[in-house]
Amino acid sequence: MVSATESTFRRLGGRRPYDAWPGVFVSIASATSVIILALLAVVIWLSLHKGAVGDSHEPFSLANYTEVFLDPFTYKVIANTFGFSFVALIVALAFGLPIAWLVERTDFPGKSAIFTLMAVGLLVPGFAAAMGWLFLMHPRIGLVNVWLMSVFGLGAPPFNISSIAGMGWVQGLNLAPLAFIMTAAVFRAMDPALEESAQMSGAGFCRTLTRVTLPIAWPGILAASIYIFTLGFAAFDVPAIIGWGSRLFTFATYLVIQLSPDESLPRYGSAAALSTCLVGFAGLFSWWYGRMQSRAHRYKVVTGKAYRPVLVKLGRRGKLAAWTLVGGYIFVAQIMPVLVLFWASVLPFFQLPSAAALHSISLGHYLNLQWHYLLTGLGNTVLLMVLTPTFALAVALCFSWVVLRSRVPGRAWFDFVAFLPHAVPNIVFGIGALLLALFFLQNFLPIYGTIWLMLLVFVVSRTSYATRMTNSGLIQIHRELEESGSLSGAGTGGILRMIILPLLRPTITYAWLWIALLTARELTLAVMITTRDSITLPVIVWGLWLSGGTGDAAAVASMMLVLMAPFVALYWAVARKRTVIAAP
Repeated sequence: MVSATESTFRRLGGRRPYDAWPGVFVSIASATSVIILALLAVVIWLSLHKGAVGDSHEPFSLANYTEVFLDPFTYKVIANTFGFSFVALIVALAFGLPIAWLVERTDFPGKSAIFTLMAVGLLVPGFAAAMGWLFLMHPRIGLVNVWLMSVFGLGAPPFNISSIAGMGWVQGLNLAPLAFIMTAAVFRAMDPALEESAQMSGAGFCRTLTRVTLPIAWPGILAASIYIFTLGFAAFDVPAIIGWGSRLFTFATYLVIQLSPDESLPRYGSAAALSTCLVGFAGLFSWWYGRMQSRAHRYKVVTGKAYRPVLVKLGRRGKLAAWTLVGGYIFVAQIMPVLVLFWASVLPFFQLPSAAALHSISLGHYLNLQWHYLLTGLGNTVLLMVLTPTFALAVALCFSWVVLRSRVPGRAWFDFVAFLPHAVPNIVFGIGALLLALFFLQNFLPIYGTIWLMLLVFVVSRTSYATRMTNSGLIQIHRELEESGSLSGAGTGGILRMIILPLLRPTITYAWLWIALLTARELTLAVMITTRDSITLPVIVWGLWLSGGTGDAAAVASMMLVLMAPFVALYWAVARKRTVIAAP
């Protein structure tokens, strides 16, 4: 079938020159799809291979799965992971849900600032927050525990952050902004007429909230809960910083132990088997999430002209309580751990604030760092911050063009493959990249140990978010603009350069900054495939912390936060002008 533009062009007697750009887009999207599927396939393949890789005499078997699931410690790890994820979910909803309701359903002032602050909260590195909380509530040196024991004469510390509940608390605080963003959209779309009817029938505020508001919003809340629980299930940074020293392992940290055991060779087969199981759990959660989304139509109450967005008036006391909740969360989750981290970085040993502690403040930890090693990590981090969003968005634009603008058969599958890094935990792609580089590419493409392998897996992990952004932006660009450019003689490349990219510039700028900041704080993927030559700043922090150099680790983490501050400020300036909802 010939398009109207093509028909008009032929009628005017024009002969269109060969256009190579559609083939380039399809080729890039196809190559990226092959890489994504290959990373998953190699994990599954090695999970079924017990002997030496490449040994034709070793048949495929379930021996790795048998070994993993006959180990009682595996079930302890699974229980720890479920407990950690559940606590994180409860904490995230406890803060994110009421703040979302305040912003969307009440006359709470400063809503745009709250949106931006909550989004920026997602950019604070999880390992930095975990380090701050460990300095606060460590059973031996934690500021809060030491102070309470000295003031009240307690014989034992009242808090222990080195526990499943403690790790879940920190992870929940980190994920509360995500709970806020996901549930705010639910409250924004609700018709208040049902709540008004309940109040006219004599129901009070609490009864209306529990019997009308929350039941209507339940599908969206449950969908957000499933997604947050899935993120907690695959989290590495918080369990690694807080739980590693206490031998409290979750799925992600246990996977790293399989690849870097203290007293034996790496167990690649066991790691692959565990990764496959993690993919299975993620698939189950994704299926549940899809089921909830498919049932959302039962709860639709916004119907055309009947919709009236009436806001609840908080009053003076209500606004004071609301500001206390929001301010308290921002202080506890974002400000306090960072302040404690800076405090730890300028002390020779960690101690309570006092006159003696103030006299001992110095830059010793900063001056004694291995700066040549640190500069290597800084260079690699900056390089990844620049290249990852650039390549991810370029690839995403190819995917979006193929899915939304081309007539390639099976183009819907490209969108499915691009979404896989969103559904599958990132740590699985890290393991897949490690195994692929070690056992399949090493002889003819030796990228193991280089920054390029890290760039590859970083780009893959951010493809899903990048395609969601470019899809939404391209959908808003009417085809008539592109057809006008085509009638003027422009090919696909010219249309892309002169029409699509200028119109997509705000979306691309926003997404580029977001992906760059997430890349700077990424620890989970980096720790899987890093070497001395491809080290990044988060991995340096992790290595110093693991070796007992807590003060040095705090110093490097503090410098990271300072270096990220200008990018966060730039993101703040861009985000305040947009209504795009970001996701990690």
